[in-house]
Amino acid sequence: MKKKIFFLHSAGPQGPHEGSSDLVAWLKSELGSGYQLIHPAMPRPEAPDYALWKAKLKEELAKVTGEVVFIGHSLGGSILLKYLAQEPLRNPIAGMFLVSVPFWSGDEDWVQPFILPEDFATRLPAIPKLFLYHSKNDPHVPVSHQVLYAQALPRAAVRVLDGEDHEFSHGIPQLVADLKRLKG
Repeated sequence: MKKKIFFLHSAGPQGPHEGSSDLVAWLKSELGSGYQLIHPAMPRPEAPDYALWKAKLKEELAKVTGEVVFIGHSLGGSILLKYLAQEPLRNPIAGMFLVSVPFWSGDEDWVQPFILPEDFATRLPAIPKLFLYHSKNDPHVPVSHQVLYAQALPRAAVRVLDGEDHEFSHGIPQLVADLKRLKG
Protein backbone atom coordinates (compact mmCIF):
# COMPACT_ATOMS: atom_id res chain seq x y z
CA MET A 1 0.00 0.00 0.00
CA LYS A 2 1.31 3.42 -0.96
CA LYS A 3 2.10 5.97 1.73
CA LYS A 4 -0.26 8.94 1.29
CA ILE A 5 1.29 12.41 1.31
CA PHE A 6 -1.05 15.37 1.32
CA PHE A 7 0.76 18.48 0.03
CA LEU A 8 -0.75 21.93 0.52
CA HIS A 9 0.90 24.47 -1.76
CA SER A 10 1.97 28.06 -1.31
CA ALA A 11 0.08 31.19 -2.29
CA GLY A 12 0.59 32.73 -5.70
CA PRO A 13 0.48 31.33 -9.21
CA GLN A 14 0.70 27.54 -9.39
CA GLY A 15 1.32 27.01 -13.10
CA PRO A 16 4.38 25.25 -14.51
CA HIS A 17 7.54 26.51 -12.78
CA GLU A 18 5.52 28.74 -10.44
CA GLY A 19 4.86 28.56 -6.69
CA SER A 20 5.09 25.02 -5.35
CA SER A 21 4.79 23.27 -8.73
CA ASP A 22 8.49 22.46 -9.15
CA LEU A 23 8.78 21.22 -5.57
CA VAL A 24 5.78 18.93 -6.12
CA ALA A 25 7.28 17.59 -9.38
CA TRP A 26 10.63 17.03 -7.69
CA LEU A 27 9.03 15.19 -4.77
CA LYS A 28 7.11 12.92 -7.16
CA SER A 29 10.31 11.99 -9.00
CA GLU A 30 12.35 11.45 -5.83
CA LEU A 31 9.77 9.50 -3.84
CA GLY A 32 8.85 6.99 -6.52
CA SER A 33 6.00 4.54 -6.76
CA GLY A 34 5.72 3.74 -3.04
CA TYR A 35 4.11 7.10 -2.39
CA GLN A 36 0.89 8.78 -3.47
CA LEU A 37 1.35 12.56 -3.56
CA ILE A 38 -2.01 14.30 -3.24
CA HIS A 39 -1.73 18.00 -4.10
CA PRO A 40 -5.11 19.58 -4.75
CA ALA A 41 -5.51 22.92 -6.48
CA MET A 42 -6.75 25.44 -3.97
CA PRO A 43 -9.13 28.28 -4.84
CA ARG A 44 -7.76 31.68 -5.74
CA PRO A 45 -4.08 30.99 -4.91
CA GLU A 46 -3.13 34.47 -6.13
CA ALA A 47 -5.54 36.07 -3.61
CA PRO A 48 -5.95 33.41 -0.90
CA ASP A 49 -8.99 33.48 1.31
CA TYR A 50 -8.76 31.32 4.44
CA ALA A 51 -12.46 30.42 4.42
CA LEU A 52 -12.26 29.19 0.81
CA TRP A 53 -9.05 27.23 1.42
CA LYS A 54 -10.50 25.72 4.62
CA ALA A 55 -13.64 24.54 2.78
CA LYS A 56 -11.56 23.05 -0.05
CA LEU A 57 -9.16 21.42 2.42
CA LYS A 58 -12.08 19.82 4.27
CA GLU A 59 -13.51 18.54 0.98
CA GLU A 60 -10.17 17.09 -0.16
CA LEU A 61 -9.30 15.51 3.19
CA ALA A 62 -12.69 13.74 3.23
CA LYS A 63 -11.46 11.77 0.19
CA VAL A 64 -8.31 10.53 1.96
CA THR A 65 -8.50 7.25 3.83
CA GLY A 66 -6.02 5.82 6.29
CA GLU A 67 -2.83 7.29 7.66
CA VAL A 68 -1.57 10.48 6.06
CA VAL A 69 1.61 12.53 5.94
CA PHE A 70 1.23 16.29 5.56
CA ILE A 71 3.57 18.67 3.76
CA GLY A 72 2.73 22.35 3.94
CA HIS A 73 4.68 24.82 1.84
CA SER A 74 4.65 28.48 2.84
CA LEU A 75 1.02 29.66 3.22
CA GLY A 76 -0.09 26.05 2.80
CA GLY A 77 1.77 25.14 5.99
CA SER A 78 0.20 27.86 8.07
CA ILE A 79 -3.27 26.96 6.75
CA LEU A 80 -2.67 23.28 7.57
CA LEU A 81 -1.66 24.17 11.12
CA LYS A 82 -4.70 26.37 11.66
CA TYR A 83 -7.06 23.82 10.13
CA LEU A 84 -5.68 20.95 12.21
CA ALA A 85 -5.84 23.05 15.39
CA GLN A 86 -9.52 23.87 14.80
CA GLU A 87 -11.09 20.97 12.90
CA PRO A 88 -11.47 17.28 13.76
CA LEU A 89 -9.47 14.92 11.57
CA ARG A 90 -10.44 11.27 11.14
CA ASN A 91 -7.10 10.20 9.71
CA PRO A 92 -4.11 9.30 11.85
CA ILE A 93 -1.12 11.46 11.00
CA ALA A 94 2.25 9.77 10.40
CA GLY A 95 4.14 13.05 10.19
CA MET A 96 4.06 16.69 9.21
CA PHE A 97 6.70 18.56 7.21
CA LEU A 98 6.48 22.36 7.15
CA VAL A 99 8.53 24.26 4.57
CA SER A 100 9.12 28.04 4.71
CA VAL A 101 5.98 28.65 6.72
CA PRO A 102 5.05 32.22 7.72
CA PHE A 103 4.11 32.83 11.34
CA TRP A 104 1.35 35.39 10.83
CA SER A 105 0.97 38.41 13.09
CA GLY A 106 -0.15 42.01 12.80
CA ASP A 107 -3.30 44.09 12.87
CA GLU A 108 -4.00 44.27 9.15
CA ASP A 109 -7.46 42.99 8.22
CA TRP A 110 -6.11 40.71 5.47
CA VAL A 111 -3.73 38.97 7.93
CA GLN A 112 -6.33 38.19 10.60
CA PRO A 113 -7.81 35.03 9.00
CA PHE A 114 -4.33 33.43 8.78
CA ILE A 115 -3.24 34.05 12.39
CA LEU A 116 -3.09 30.90 14.50
CA PRO A 117 -4.87 30.70 17.84
CA GLU A 118 -2.41 31.36 20.68
CA ASP A 119 -2.85 27.81 21.95
CA PHE A 120 -2.64 26.18 18.51
CA ALA A 121 0.16 23.80 19.53
CA THR A 122 -1.94 22.25 22.30
CA ARG A 123 -4.94 21.88 20.00
CA LEU A 124 -3.17 19.94 17.23
CA PRO A 125 -3.97 16.23 16.86
CA ALA A 126 -1.24 13.72 17.62
CA ILE A 127 1.64 14.21 15.19
CA PRO A 128 4.40 11.73 15.99
CA LYS A 129 7.00 13.31 13.70
CA LEU A 130 7.14 17.02 12.96
CA PHE A 131 9.80 18.75 10.87
CA LEU A 132 10.43 22.43 10.09
CA TYR A 133 12.51 23.40 7.00
CA HIS A 134 13.61 26.94 6.21
CA SER A 135 16.41 28.62 4.28
CA LYS A 136 18.74 30.84 6.28
CA ASN A 137 18.16 33.67 3.82
CA ASP A 138 14.62 33.05 2.56
CA PRO A 139 13.72 36.22 0.59
CA HIS A 140 9.98 35.96 1.36
CA VAL A 141 9.65 34.54 4.88
CA PRO A 142 12.46 35.31 7.32
CA VAL A 143 14.00 32.35 9.15
CA SER A 144 12.89 34.06 12.38
CA HIS A 145 9.41 32.65 11.62
CA GLN A 146 10.85 29.13 11.90
CA VAL A 147 12.27 30.10 15.30
CA LEU A 148 8.76 31.08 16.46
CA TYR A 149 7.38 27.72 15.30
CA ALA A 150 10.25 25.87 16.97
CA GLN A 151 9.42 27.62 20.25
CA ALA A 152 5.73 26.75 19.96
CA LEU A 153 6.44 23.18 18.79
CA PRO A 154 9.49 22.12 20.83
CA ARG A 155 9.29 18.47 19.69
CA ALA A 156 9.78 19.50 16.05
CA ALA A 157 13.02 18.66 14.28
CA VAL A 158 14.39 21.93 12.94
CA ARG A 159 16.23 21.97 9.61
CA VAL A 160 17.86 25.30 8.78
CA LEU A 161 19.00 25.05 5.17
CA ASP A 162 21.82 26.95 3.51
CA GLY A 163 20.96 29.42 0.79
CA GLU A 164 18.16 31.80 0.03
CA ASP A 165 15.42 29.59 -1.30
CA HIS A 166 11.68 29.81 -0.72
CA GLU A 167 10.15 27.84 -3.60
CA PHE A 168 12.75 25.01 -3.47
CA SER A 169 12.40 24.42 -7.20
CA HIS A 170 15.35 22.01 -7.07
CA GLY A 171 13.98 20.13 -4.10
CA ILE A 172 14.98 19.50 -0.52
CA PRO A 173 17.00 16.26 -0.25
CA GLN A 174 16.79 16.28 3.56
CA LEU A 175 12.99 16.37 3.36
CA VAL A 176 12.93 13.24 1.21
CA ALA A 177 15.39 11.50 3.52
CA ASP A 178 13.22 12.37 6.53
CA LEU A 179 10.06 11.21 4.72
CA LYS A 180 11.63 7.88 3.85
CA ARG A 181 12.60 7.32 7.51
CA LEU A 182 8.96 7.45 8.67
CA LYS A 183 7.62 4.11 9.85
CA GLY A 184 4.64 2.58 8.14
